[in-house]
Amino acid sequence: MKMGLQDKVVIVTGAASGIGHAVARLAAAEGVGALVLTDRNGPGCVLLAAELTGTEVDCVMADLEQPDAPAAIAQHARSRFGRIDGLVNAAGLTTRASVVTGTRAIWDQLFAVNARAAFFLMQEAVADMRSRGAAGSVVNILSMNALCGIPELAIYAATKGALLTLTRNAAHAHMADRIRVNGINLGWVATEGEQHMQAQVLGRGPGWLAEVSARQPLGRLVKADEAARLAVFLLGEASVPMSGAIVDFEQRVAGSIG
Repeated sequence: MKMGLQDKVVIVTGAASGIGHAVARLAAAEGVGALVLTDRNGPGCVLLAAELTGTEVDCVMADLEQPDAPAAIAQHARSRFGRIDGLVNAAGLTTRASVVTGTRAIWDQLFAVNARAAFFLMQEAVADMRSRGAAGSVVNILSMNALCGIPELAIYAATKGALLTLTRNAAHAHMADRIRVNGINLGWVATEGEQHMQAQVLGRGPGWLAEVSARQPLGRLVKADEAARLAVFLLGEASVPMSGAIVDFEQRVAGSIG
C-alpha cells in the first residue's frame, strides 16, 4: 500500500539517528517529494542525505534547545522547497531526573527540546498550510511514559504528557483546515541513543540489551524501523481522516497487570 507522500515536503527532526533517521529513510523509500532533515548532529544528517537517492533532501543543523531554531528550520524549508506539507517531531532528550533529583536546568532543557520546539514547529507548519489553504499532516513522537512514567523519568514524562495534550489540541483546532495531527506513544525502542544511555551513561555495560530483551513479551525491544512504519502511515494520505489519535506502540497493553 502506498502511503501517499508523493509531492509532499516533509520536515523530520532528530534525523541523524534513531526514530527520525528511520522515518526519513522510509519516507524516501515511499517516494516523498522532498525531505528537510534537521538535527544538532549536522554531519549525521548529511551522511543520511547522501544515502537517500531519488528524493530531494536538504539538511539543517539546528539545536532545538535554542528558541529561534523552529522558525529557522521552517524558513529553510520554505526557502528551499516553497512550502511545508508534513512534519515529524522525532527529536527528543531522555535525560534522567526524578521528583527528588530533578533540577531547574534539566527541566528547562527537556521542556525546551521535547515540548517547546515541537510546539513551535507545529505552529510554523500549520501557519504555512493554512496560508495556502492546503491539507497537511503532523506526527509527534511521544512516549508511553507520558501516561505516568518510571520515577527517574519524571521530567521527561511531563514533557511528553505536554506534547500529547498539544497533539490532541492542535488536531481539534485544525480538523476543518484538513490539517491532521497524530501522536505515537513509543515503548522501549532499541536506538543508538538508548544504547548510549543504558550502556555508558547508566553504566549497564554492553550486555544490557540482551538482559532487558529477555524480560520482554517478544524477547526483544521495539525496533526503530517498526515505529517508522507507523509514523510514515500517519504522515501520509493513506491514514486520512485519522487525526487526534494517540497510538500506544508497545508490546505491553497499558493498564494490564502481570
